[in-house]
Amino acid sequence: EFRRVLFRSIKSAPEIEKMRAAGRLTAQARKLAGSLVRPGITTMEIDKAVRRFIESHGAKPSFLGLYGFPGSACISVNEVVIHGLPSSRKLQEGDIVSIDVGAYLDGFHGDCAATFPCGEVSEEARKLIDVTRQSFFEGIKNARVGCRVSDVGHGVQQYVESFGFGVVRDFVGHGVGRKLHEAPEVPNFGAAGHGPRFQPGMVIAVEPMVCAGDWHVKNLDGNWTTVSVDGSLAAHYENTILITDGEPELLTVDENGEPA
Repeated sequence: EFRRVLFRSIKSAPEIEKMRAAGRLTAQARKLAGSLVRPGITTMEIDKAVRRFIESHGAKPSFLGLYGFPGSACISVNEVVIHGLPSSRKLQEGDIVSIDVGAYLDGFHGDCAATFPCGEVSEEARKLIDVTRQSFFEGIKNARVGCRVSDVGHGVQQYVESFGFGVVRDFVGHGVGRKLHEAPEVPNFGAAGHGPRFQPGMVIAVEPMVCAGDWHVKNLDGNWTTVSVDGSLAAHYENTILITDGEPELLTVDENGEPA
């Protein structure tokens, strides 16, 4: 059964074109959200702007109503790792803000995230943001035909831990397509050489979630908001990628072909 599910995750050429369009729109929504991060704005204002943008392009926010989630974006501030609920909370100078967005367009989803500084941030915060982002690119060096799924997470973990940061274990990346969450799961940690081998046409979301301190997390808000157990800062970075016969292709890139 797992092999059949995995086979269905391989996309045809027409499906890949639709996923490029969904990914581009999702990346543009992430870019918009990041541009709004400034002291004084509320996370709800950012969420509403993301929803307006996605819907104005004939798409739907992937997260809105998913498993009961009330927002169009997950906006996670400081010690919040993921699934931050949009609210009247005003951002302050020095905050770091992780924004996770998805767009459902023409039958397919895009999924991406990034962490943005709010004004001037501490040296530790900047380093955490940069290491988390780069760990994604270190991981996807192994996202190629012949490698196994765990090779990606191994690359992420090795890079992150070389800086003394912790990789969250409770949440993982995943396949993306007609559903936001498909097989296979893509952990950001673990030994290399395990799991299914990558095949051309597979589309996955790789999303390192990193804490400046202990990697353990706990849930608040009825199991939505996930925070670091020790209150340390957390960052999140994600793109949807296509496995090809060569280098992986980033699908969540903006109109200029750039990720966040």
